[in-house]
Amino acid sequence: MQIDSNTAAVVTGGASGLGKASAQALGDAGVKVAIFDLNEEAGEAMAKSIGGIFCKVDVTDEDSVIAGFEKVRAAHGQERICVHCAMTSKGGKKTVGRNRETGEFMRFPTEDYAYSINGILVASYRVASLSALGMASLEPNEDGERGVITLTASVAAQDAQMGQVGYGSGKAGVNGLVLPMARDMMDLGIRVNSIMPGIFATPPMQAAPPKVLQGLSASVPFPKRLGNPPEFASFVMELVRNTYFNGQAIRLDGGIRMPPR
Repeated sequence: MQIDSNTAAVVTGGASGLGKASAQALGDAGVKVAIFDLNEEAGEAMAKSIGGIFCKVDVTDEDSVIAGFEKVRAAHGQERICVHCAMTSKGGKKTVGRNRETGEFMRFPTEDYAYSINGILVASYRVASLSALGMASLEPNEDGERGVITLTASVAAQDAQMGQVGYGSGKAGVNGLVLPMARDMMDLGIRVNSIMPGIFATPPMQAAPPKVLQGLSASVPFPKRLGNPPEFASFVMELVRNTYFNGQAIRLDGGIRMPPR
């Protein structure tokens, strides 16, 4: 896809981490960027820095997402680019494990699992399908393309660790959306892909103790460091620009394969 100052984009989770880096890269390319996030202060500041617009949006709430799209389309026009990075989940517990205090066996609660699936998988479908519904109204470009949607999965989609049953299966579900959605919308010229990032230096990860960060960095085959958010954003831009990328779920991880724990 050729992009210019007339191109509009929506980035969910654009106030921090991978979403922020993606919004920055799109803004640097001259794209009109709208940020969907719950963090108003950080979101407004980021939008201002790239000449974009901020919408307080909860991706787990249908009405909130619809209202966000309506607001940004009124300001920027229909987006041709959608990058979905926002998510929420619960984890840290095994499917079945022993309580350290009582010694009794406990199960990861169904409601916590459902929360994770809603915050990862259902939210991804919601954002992608609502964006695609709007893209369908656009005139196709010279390649017959109307839009491109990039979802954020995780290496946990393929090798989730202990305590990641909700997160891992939710992210695997995101990858499972990609091909059928791409096929559903092939006659519309709307492409769908997902990126599976490995261990990236996002704010939550950087809050870990230095010893933990050193161990994680050493576990990456090459380069032996955490991924930098701009590297994720660079790949987002390639998926936008390269029209032949479609229906793909691709790892971006320095060659890491996560151990069981």
